[in-house]
Amino acid sequence: MTKLTKKSHKRSAASRFLIGAVLPLLVLIIWQYLSYAELISAQLFPSPLSIMKDFYELLISGEFIKHLRISIYRAAMGFLIGGTLGLLIGLLVGLSKRTEDVLDPSIQMLRTVPLLAITPLFILWFGFGELSKILLIAVGAFFPLYVNTFLGVRNVDSKLFDVARALEFTRAKQITKLVLPAALPNVLLGLRLSLSMAWLCLVVAELMGADRGIGYLIQDARSFMRTGVVFVGIFTFATVGKLTDSFVRLLEKRLLKWQDSYKG
Repeated sequence: MTKLTKKSHKRSAASRFLIGAVLPLLVLIIWQYLSYAELISAQLFPSPLSIMKDFYELLISGEFIKHLRISIYRAAMGFLIGGTLGLLIGLLVGLSKRTEDVLDPSIQMLRTVPLLAITPLFILWFGFGELSKILLIAVGAFFPLYVNTFLGVRNVDSKLFDVARALEFTRAKQITKLVLPAALPNVLLGLRLSLSMAWLCLVVAELMGADRGIGYLIQDARSFMRTGVVFVGIFTFATVGKLTDSFVRLLEKRLLKWQDSYKG
């Protein structure tokens, strides 16, 4: 890539960022104006500047970093467990019709059970400790990666398997050289959805019962009518969720350069 191409690429990325930031900035400006003009309740909708002040106080006290650290740890551990199992079982079921007949009906049945319905069971079985929260996040992260990996494997052109057999590829070589590269678009989509689901399940886990974490911070602030802190927690979830999603999109651009798909 030439220097000129790199510069143009950076300019286009910056322009996309600025275009994407227009709507949130516009909302914040209108919100601040409505708060300043006292057209909305300061108790229910504190101004963005007031929320920033609450965020600064939490940051200076170290409370925000403490809660954010534990939330990221829970989400990461749950995602690693659930996502890894989803990828491996998705590959296994996708590669074997017999395994699909045995496992897929049960997995699809469990996938339709609302997460909130099984949350009380997890608390009964594993208590209010870290294990119940991490396993709940793992369950949520499992299904998107499983379904998309399975679909990705089944969308691989069957002629490629004929070529692999003609070249006498081992099963391991088929998976690493053929199946995974061909299924990569679906796997990355599953990764993106799985990360989002892990973050959403974290909210459920922490709101249901926790003494640390961003969810607990929101719950505690709600009890004392500290609406600004509630908004700090909401914006934190939104920001971290967006950062993880952007990271996967960056991976997609790097790993799927060969795709000649419609860009809009």
